[in-house]
Amino acid sequence: MKISSIEGEALGRFTPSDPVIGLDIGSRGSKGVLLTADEIHTEFVPTGLYMQETADDLLARLLQKSGVRRRDIAFVVGTGYGRISLKYDYIPYQVVTEITCHAMGAHVLNPRTRTIIDIGGQDSKAIKIDPATGKVVEFVMNDKCAAGTGRFLEKAAVLLGLDLHELGPVALEATDPSPVSSQCVVFAESEMISLRARGERVGDTAARANIAAGIHFATARRVKSLLGRIGTEPDLVFTGGVANNAGMWHALETLIGAKFARSPIDMIYAGALGAAVHAGRHHAAAVAAGTARRNARAQARTTASPTRKAAARATAGRKTAAAHS
Repeated sequence: MKISSIEGEALGRFTPSDPVIGLDIGSRGSKGVLLTADEIHTEFVPTGLYMQETADDLLARLLQKSGVRRRDIAFVVGTGYGRISLKYDYIPYQVVTEITCHAMGAHVLNPRTRTIIDIGGQDSKAIKIDPATGKVVEFVMNDKCAAGTGRFLEKAAVLLGLDLHELGPVALEATDPSPVSSQCVVFAESEMISLRARGERVGDTAARANIAAGIHFATARRVKSLLGRIGTEPDLVFTGGVANNAGMWHALETLIGAKFARSPIDMIYAGALGAAVHAGRHHAAAVAAGTARRNARAQARTTASPTRKAAARATAGRKTAAAHS
Protein backbone atom coordinates (compact mmCIF):
# COMPACT_ATOMS: atom_id res chain seq x y z
CA MET A 1 0.00 0.00 0.00
CA LYS A 2 1.28 3.44 -0.90
CA ILE A 3 1.66 5.55 2.22
CA SER A 4 0.49 8.55 0.21
CA SER A 5 -2.88 6.80 -0.26
CA ILE A 6 -3.51 6.68 3.50
CA GLU A 7 -5.66 9.56 4.66
CA GLY A 8 -3.72 12.12 6.66
CA GLU A 9 0.03 12.65 6.91
CA ALA A 10 0.80 11.06 10.27
CA LEU A 11 2.37 7.81 9.00
CA GLY A 12 4.40 9.67 6.39
CA ARG A 13 6.26 11.49 9.16
CA PHE A 14 7.58 8.18 10.49
CA THR A 15 8.75 6.48 7.30
CA PRO A 16 12.41 5.37 7.24
CA SER A 17 15.15 6.27 4.78
CA ASP A 18 15.82 2.56 4.13
CA PRO A 19 13.53 -0.52 4.35
CA VAL A 20 12.87 -1.75 7.90
CA ILE A 21 10.70 -4.51 9.37
CA GLY A 22 8.61 -4.91 12.51
CA LEU A 23 7.69 -8.44 13.66
CA ASP A 24 4.95 -8.96 16.25
CA ILE A 25 5.19 -12.62 17.31
CA GLY A 26 1.99 -13.27 19.25
CA SER A 27 0.92 -16.35 21.17
CA ARG A 28 -1.72 -17.27 18.56
CA GLY A 29 -0.93 -15.20 15.46
CA SER A 30 2.13 -13.34 14.19
CA LYS A 31 2.13 -10.11 12.23
CA GLY A 32 4.77 -8.40 10.14
CA VAL A 33 5.10 -4.91 8.67
CA LEU A 34 7.72 -3.81 6.15
CA LEU A 35 8.12 -0.04 5.84
CA THR A 36 9.92 1.81 3.07
CA ALA A 37 10.08 5.52 2.36
CA ASP A 38 6.76 5.39 0.50
CA GLU A 39 5.11 1.99 1.04
CA ILE A 40 3.78 -0.23 3.81
CA HIS A 41 3.41 -4.00 3.44
CA THR A 42 1.66 -6.27 5.96
CA GLU A 43 1.58 -10.03 6.48
CA PHE A 44 -0.07 -12.45 8.93
CA VAL A 45 0.71 -16.10 9.76
CA PRO A 46 -0.43 -18.38 12.61
CA THR A 47 2.28 -18.68 15.26
CA GLY A 48 3.97 -22.05 14.99
CA LEU A 49 5.74 -24.16 17.57
CA TYR A 50 9.10 -22.52 16.85
CA MET A 51 9.13 -18.72 17.03
CA GLN A 52 12.21 -18.27 14.84
CA GLU A 53 10.65 -20.31 12.04
CA THR A 54 7.46 -18.24 12.30
CA ALA A 55 9.46 -15.01 12.16
CA ASP A 56 11.53 -16.25 9.21
CA ASP A 57 8.34 -17.18 7.36
CA LEU A 58 6.92 -13.71 7.97
CA LEU A 59 10.11 -12.03 6.82
CA ALA A 60 10.26 -14.13 3.63
CA ARG A 61 6.62 -13.32 2.80
CA LEU A 62 7.20 -9.62 3.36
CA LEU A 63 10.25 -9.64 1.09
CA GLN A 64 8.37 -11.50 -1.64
CA LYS A 65 5.38 -9.17 -1.43
CA SER A 66 7.44 -5.98 -1.43
CA GLY A 67 10.19 -6.99 -3.85
CA VAL A 68 12.78 -5.75 -1.34
CA ARG A 69 15.97 -7.83 -1.10
CA ARG A 70 17.01 -9.26 2.25
CA ARG A 71 20.38 -7.49 2.12
CA ASP A 72 18.57 -4.15 1.76
CA ILE A 73 16.74 -4.47 5.11
CA ALA A 74 18.36 -1.89 7.36
CA PHE A 75 16.90 -2.95 10.72
CA VAL A 76 14.43 -5.40 12.31
CA VAL A 77 12.58 -4.90 15.60
CA GLY A 78 10.78 -7.80 17.26
CA THR A 79 7.92 -7.48 19.71
CA GLY A 80 5.19 -9.63 21.22
CA TYR A 81 5.13 -12.95 23.04
CA GLY A 82 8.01 -14.52 21.08
CA ARG A 83 10.32 -11.54 20.62
CA ILE A 84 13.07 -12.79 22.93
CA SER A 85 13.39 -16.04 20.97
CA LEU A 86 14.45 -14.32 17.73
CA LYS A 87 17.97 -13.87 16.43
CA TYR A 88 19.38 -12.35 13.23
CA ASP A 89 23.09 -12.51 12.49
CA TYR A 90 23.21 -10.42 9.32
CA ILE A 91 20.51 -7.80 10.00
CA PRO A 92 20.68 -5.31 12.90
CA TYR A 93 18.03 -6.46 15.38
CA GLN A 94 16.49 -5.15 18.59
CA VAL A 95 13.50 -6.04 20.81
CA VAL A 96 10.87 -3.59 22.07
CA THR A 97 7.95 -4.41 24.41
CA GLU A 98 4.54 -4.95 22.82
CA ILE A 99 2.99 -2.23 24.97
CA THR A 100 5.41 0.34 23.58
CA CYS A 101 4.90 -0.92 20.02
CA HIS A 102 1.09 -0.98 20.18
CA ALA A 103 1.15 2.56 21.54
CA MET A 104 3.38 3.77 18.71
CA GLY A 105 1.43 1.90 16.04
CA ALA A 106 -1.86 3.41 17.20
CA HIS A 107 -0.26 6.85 17.45
CA VAL A 108 1.14 6.96 13.91
CA LEU A 109 -2.24 5.94 12.47
CA ASN A 110 -4.25 8.29 14.69
CA PRO A 111 -2.19 11.02 16.41
CA ARG A 112 -5.17 11.94 18.60
CA THR A 113 -5.13 8.53 20.30
CA ARG A 114 -5.06 8.70 24.09
CA THR A 115 -6.49 5.33 25.17
CA ILE A 116 -5.86 1.88 23.70
CA ILE A 117 -7.53 -1.44 24.38
CA ASP A 118 -5.35 -4.33 23.24
CA ILE A 119 -6.77 -7.86 23.37
CA GLY A 120 -4.51 -10.69 22.30
CA GLY A 121 -4.56 -14.45 22.58
CA GLN A 122 -3.20 -14.67 26.12
CA ASP A 123 -3.73 -11.25 27.70
CA SER A 124 -5.57 -7.96 27.49
CA LYS A 125 -4.31 -4.46 28.23
CA ALA A 126 -5.55 -0.92 28.71
CA ILE A 127 -2.94 1.64 27.71
CA LYS A 128 -2.90 5.42 28.10
CA ILE A 129 -0.54 7.29 25.79
CA ASP A 130 0.69 10.83 25.26
CA PRO A 131 -0.82 12.08 21.95
CA ALA A 132 2.13 14.41 21.44
CA THR A 133 4.72 11.61 21.34
CA GLY A 134 2.97 8.23 21.25
CA LYS A 135 4.78 7.22 24.43
CA VAL A 136 3.09 5.12 27.13
CA VAL A 137 1.89 7.11 30.13
CA GLU A 138 0.24 4.29 32.06
CA PHE A 139 -1.04 0.76 31.48
CA VAL A 140 -2.70 -2.18 33.20
CA MET A 141 -2.70 -5.78 32.08
CA ASN A 142 -4.69 -8.96 32.62
CA ASP A 143 -2.30 -11.87 31.99
CA LYS A 144 -3.17 -14.12 34.92
CA CYS A 145 -6.55 -15.38 33.73
CA ALA A 146 -7.88 -16.37 30.29
CA ALA A 147 -11.10 -14.42 30.86
CA GLY A 148 -10.96 -11.27 28.77
CA THR A 149 -8.60 -12.76 26.17
CA GLY A 150 -8.74 -14.26 22.71
CA ARG A 151 -8.23 -17.73 24.18
CA PHE A 152 -11.51 -17.40 26.08
CA LEU A 153 -13.33 -16.56 22.85
CA GLU A 154 -11.71 -19.53 21.09
CA LYS A 155 -13.03 -21.91 23.73
CA ALA A 156 -16.47 -20.31 23.53
CA ALA A 157 -16.56 -20.80 19.75
CA VAL A 158 -15.71 -24.49 20.12
CA LEU A 159 -18.44 -25.01 22.73
CA LEU A 160 -20.96 -23.35 20.43
CA GLY A 161 -19.90 -25.38 17.40
CA LEU A 162 -18.55 -22.33 15.57
CA ASP A 163 -15.32 -21.38 13.89
CA LEU A 164 -13.65 -18.48 15.65
CA HIS A 165 -14.26 -16.08 12.75
CA GLU A 166 -17.99 -16.88 12.97
CA LEU A 167 -18.36 -16.06 16.67
CA GLY A 168 -18.49 -12.26 16.35
CA PRO A 169 -21.02 -12.12 13.46
CA VAL A 170 -23.26 -14.68 15.21
CA ALA A 171 -23.19 -12.57 18.38
CA LEU A 172 -24.46 -9.58 16.41
CA GLU A 173 -27.61 -11.58 15.56
CA ALA A 174 -28.61 -11.81 19.23
CA THR A 175 -31.95 -10.40 20.36
CA ASP A 176 -31.50 -11.04 24.08
CA PRO A 177 -27.86 -11.67 25.17
CA SER A 178 -27.62 -14.49 27.69
CA PRO A 179 -26.43 -13.61 31.21
CA VAL A 180 -22.94 -15.14 31.38
CA SER A 181 -21.93 -13.76 34.73
CA SER A 182 -18.86 -15.74 35.76
CA GLN A 183 -15.44 -14.09 35.69
CA CYS A 184 -13.75 -17.51 35.58
CA VAL A 185 -13.31 -19.37 32.30
CA VAL A 186 -14.02 -22.77 33.88
CA PHE A 187 -17.31 -21.63 35.42
CA ALA A 188 -18.20 -19.66 32.28
CA GLU A 189 -17.86 -22.87 30.26
CA SER A 190 -20.34 -24.55 32.58
CA GLU A 191 -22.74 -21.64 32.11
CA MET A 192 -22.43 -21.85 28.33
CA ILE A 193 -23.08 -25.59 28.28
CA SER A 194 -26.11 -25.17 30.53
CA LEU A 195 -27.52 -22.28 28.47
CA ARG A 196 -27.07 -24.13 25.19
CA ALA A 197 -28.70 -27.29 26.54
CA ARG A 198 -31.65 -25.25 27.83
CA GLY A 199 -32.08 -23.59 24.43
CA GLU A 200 -31.97 -26.89 22.57
CA ARG A 201 -34.59 -28.38 24.90
CA VAL A 202 -37.11 -25.66 24.09
CA GLY A 203 -36.20 -25.44 20.40
CA ASP A 204 -34.79 -21.92 20.77
CA THR A 205 -32.94 -21.37 17.48
CA ALA A 206 -31.71 -17.98 18.64
CA ALA A 207 -30.09 -19.42 21.77
CA ARG A 208 -26.65 -19.78 20.17
CA ALA A 209 -26.57 -16.14 19.07
CA ASN A 210 -27.71 -14.97 22.50
CA ILE A 211 -25.06 -17.09 24.22
CA ALA A 212 -22.37 -15.79 21.84
CA ALA A 213 -23.42 -12.23 22.64
CA GLY A 214 -23.41 -13.01 26.37
CA ILE A 215 -19.84 -14.30 26.09
CA HIS A 216 -18.72 -11.13 24.33
CA PHE A 217 -20.33 -8.94 26.98
CA ALA A 218 -18.77 -11.01 29.78
CA THR A 219 -15.35 -10.58 28.15
CA ALA A 220 -15.98 -6.87 27.56
CA ARG A 221 -16.85 -6.35 31.23
CA ARG A 222 -13.50 -7.84 32.20
CA VAL A 223 -11.68 -5.51 29.79
CA LYS A 224 -13.72 -2.49 30.87
CA SER A 225 -12.55 -3.05 34.44
CA LEU A 226 -8.99 -2.43 33.21
CA LEU A 227 -10.06 0.89 31.73
CA GLY A 228 -11.56 1.81 35.09
CA ARG A 229 -8.05 1.79 36.55
CA ILE A 230 -6.47 4.21 34.05
CA GLY A 231 -9.46 6.21 32.80
CA THR A 232 -10.87 6.57 29.30
CA GLU A 233 -9.98 9.51 27.09
CA PRO A 234 -10.68 9.99 23.38
CA ASP A 235 -9.59 9.00 20.84
CA LEU A 236 -10.17 5.38 21.82
CA VAL A 237 -8.43 2.68 19.74
CA PHE A 238 -8.85 -1.11 19.68
CA THR A 239 -5.75 -3.16 18.75
CA GLY A 240 -4.65 -6.79 18.85
CA GLY A 241 -5.93 -9.99 17.26
CA VAL A 242 -9.43 -9.65 18.75
CA ALA A 243 -9.79 -6.21 17.10
CA ASN A 244 -11.17 -8.05 14.05
CA ASN A 245 -14.09 -9.44 16.08
CA ALA A 246 -17.20 -7.37 15.28
CA GLY A 247 -19.05 -8.81 18.27
CA MET A 248 -16.34 -7.59 20.63
CA TRP A 249 -16.35 -4.13 19.02
CA HIS A 250 -20.09 -3.92 19.67
CA ALA A 251 -19.91 -5.20 23.25
CA LEU A 252 -17.06 -2.87 24.22
CA GLU A 253 -18.57 0.21 22.58
CA THR A 254 -21.89 -0.53 24.27
CA LEU A 255 -20.40 -0.94 27.75
CA ILE A 256 -17.89 1.91 27.48
CA GLY A 257 -20.34 4.27 25.85
CA ALA A 258 -17.80 5.48 23.28
CA LYS A 259 -16.87 4.60 19.71
CA PHE A 260 -13.49 3.31 18.60
CA ALA A 261 -11.58 5.39 16.07
CA ARG A 262 -11.40 3.80 12.63
CA SER A 263 -8.11 3.14 10.90
CA PRO A 264 -7.03 2.78 7.25
CA ILE A 265 -5.00 -0.29 8.26
CA ASP A 266 -6.20 -3.41 10.07
CA MET A 267 -5.37 -2.74 13.73
CA ILE A 268 -4.16 -6.29 14.30
CA TYR A 269 -0.97 -4.87 12.73
CA ALA A 270 -0.61 -2.02 15.25
CA GLY A 271 2.13 -3.78 17.22
CA ALA A 272 4.12 -4.75 14.12
CA LEU A 273 3.73 -1.23 12.71
CA GLY A 274 4.98 0.30 15.94
CA ALA A 275 7.92 -2.14 15.86
CA ALA A 276 8.72 -1.06 12.28
CA VAL A 277 8.65 2.62 13.30
CA HIS A 278 11.07 1.84 16.14
CA ALA A 279 13.25 -0.10 13.68
CA GLY A 280 13.43 3.04 11.53
CA ARG A 281 14.43 5.09 14.57
CA HIS A 282 17.13 2.61 15.60
CA HIS A 283 18.51 2.66 12.05
CA ALA A 284 18.48 6.47 11.92
CA ALA A 285 20.28 6.63 15.27
CA ALA A 286 22.92 4.14 14.04
CA VAL A 287 23.45 6.14 10.84
CA ALA A 288 23.73 9.38 12.83
CA ALA A 289 26.22 7.79 15.23
CA GLY A 290 28.32 6.50 12.33
CA THR A 291 28.31 9.93 10.69
CA ALA A 292 29.34 11.56 13.97
CA ARG A 293 32.26 9.11 14.36
CA ARG A 294 33.44 9.76 10.80
CA ASN A 295 33.22 13.51 11.30
CA ALA A 296 35.16 13.25 14.57
CA ARG A 297 37.93 11.24 12.88
CA ALA A 298 38.08 13.72 10.00
CA GLN A 299 38.24 16.62 12.46
CA ALA A 300 41.01 14.89 14.39
CA ARG A 301 43.02 14.45 11.19
CA THR A 302 42.47 18.11 10.24
CA THR A 303 43.54 19.30 13.70
CA ALA A 304 46.58 17.07 13.78
CA SER A 305 47.70 17.96 10.25
CA PRO A 306 49.38 21.36 11.06
CA THR A 307 51.23 19.76 13.96
CA ARG A 308 52.53 16.97 11.76
CA LYS A 309 53.58 19.47 9.07
CA ALA A 310 55.45 21.59 11.65
CA ALA A 311 57.18 18.50 12.97
CA ALA A 312 58.16 17.49 9.46
CA ARG A 313 59.61 20.95 8.76
CA ALA A 314 61.58 20.89 12.01
CA THR A 315 62.99 17.46 11.17
CA ALA A 316 63.95 18.62 7.67
CA GLY A 317 65.65 21.70 9.16
CA ARG A 318 67.70 19.62 11.57
CA LYS A 319 68.80 17.32 8.75
CA THR A 320 69.84 20.32 6.62
CA ALA A 321 71.78 21.86 9.49
CA ALA A 322 73.55 18.60 10.14
CA ALA A 323 74.52 18.29 6.50
CA HIS A 324 76.16 21.75 6.47
CA SER A 325 78.04 21.32 9.72
